[in-house]
Amino acid sequence: MIELLTADTPNGKKISIMLEEIGFKYKVTKINLYKDEQFKQEFRKISPFSKIPVIIDHDNNDETIFESGVILMYLGERSKKFYDEENRLQINQWLMAQMAYVGPLIGQHHQFHHYNPGKSKFGEERYFKITKIIYKDLDERLGQSKFLAGEKYTIADIATWPWIARYEWHDVGLTNFKNLTRWYLSIAERDAVVRGYDFMNRGEKIPKP
Repeated sequence: MIELLTADTPNGKKISIMLEEIGFKYKVTKINLYKDEQFKQEFRKISPFSKIPVIIDHDNNDETIFESGVILMYLGERSKKFYDEENRLQINQWLMAQMAYVGPLIGQHHQFHHYNPGKSKFGEERYFKITKIIYKDLDERLGQSKFLAGEKYTIADIATWPWIARYEWHDVGLTNFKNLTRWYLSIAERDAVVRGYDFMNRGEKIPKP
């Protein structure tokens, strides 16, 4: 059994979607970010930067793994799914692009544009512009291949998709990017993605343009 310690964020949804895709049995332990539970010493022992998600693999000597990209790699290796060895270099590049660029910078757009509008004109304009560039770059890539790392659905797609699933927050206009929209909707139709999106069992529906 995999224990998923997490909150309902794009990074949290990456792992629930992956667990649903590979069919591993798991349970969710909720970490309330609004009550600062991520800063408790008990949690920091397994997540030194006080970040979610973390998994504990109770079938593998209670191994703990933090950082969502590494968790996806670990689960891909354990399940032998969505992380093909022959295409691993390409998958790793697109996965790291999400970890280092797509997620952090869109996350800043969320902070300035969605959570704290009106507090920093510079921040709002800067991260709106960057988010629009990210959409453009992803759209260009998806005009060249079916999925981010090639013709197969991989952990790179699983990592990136939940960030685009918040497109309503971004005000960029997802449908202005036809290749990105095609990719987004094709993944949104996957049964495991539907289940993983609602991993908190609150009846969450995937937004569709």
